[in-house]
This record gives sequence, structure tokens and C-alpha cells, in this order.
Amino acid sequence: QVQLVESGGGSVQAGDSLRLSCAASERTLRSSVMGWFRQAPGKEREFVAGISWSGGSISYADSVQGRFAISRDNTKNTVYLQMNSLKPEDTAVYYCAADTVAYTIQTMAHRYDYWGQGTQVTVSS
Repeated sequence: QVQLVESGGGSVQAGDSLRLSCAASERTLRSSVMGWFRQAPGKEREFVAGISWSGGSISYADSVQGRFAISRDNTKNTVYLQMNSLKPEDTAVYYCAADTVAYTIQTMAHRYDYWGQGTQVTVSS
């Protein structure tokens, strides 16, 4: 069974940085589009960033463009989300997800097949 395990969340001050990691249990995910989503209390889960299997195609939500960077290391079955210049509005539970069907990055959560348990990111002002 495929498992995704996120790590790296925490509580930081505005302007600080964090790097999230998502470790996959299956080598088959090397050929999958991977995405990061987040969900704040009382809000819907939203797309943050996505990366194609090769890393050659990347997409970001407008709200994080220029501050966040997604990357992947297929030799380690791991996807990363580097988050810089964090803002209080970035506070949310961050989820890693895998889309094993599509070849292009999808921004809708229901298109993703596998999800991690989430990691909390809290940014205080």
C-alpha cells in the first residue's frame, strides 16, 4: 500500500523559512505527478504547488509564487516544499499528494489518488 509521510512542519515567525518533505513508500511514485496542498481551519483544501514526474514542469498557486519552491529527488522517493518569507496567512495543515494517472499537473484535490497525513505549519506575526 502506498504511503506518503510528510515532515518538517512547525511554528515560526513571519518572514522565516521552513522546508517540508514528503517521503513515498513506493518507487512507482517516481512516475507520478506530486502536489502539495494546504487546508486552513474553516477553509477548503487548496493547491499550493505541483511537480511533474521528471521535475521538468512545475506549477504554483499565485499566493505562493516567488516564495515557495517545489522539488523532488526520485532516487530518494521524496518531494520537498521550500517555503520562504512565510506569512501568517500561510498557516495551515500541509498535505502531500500523488496523482498516478495524469501526466500534467492538476490543481484540483480530487484528482490525486494518495495523500499523506498532513503536517501543521503555523506562522505568527
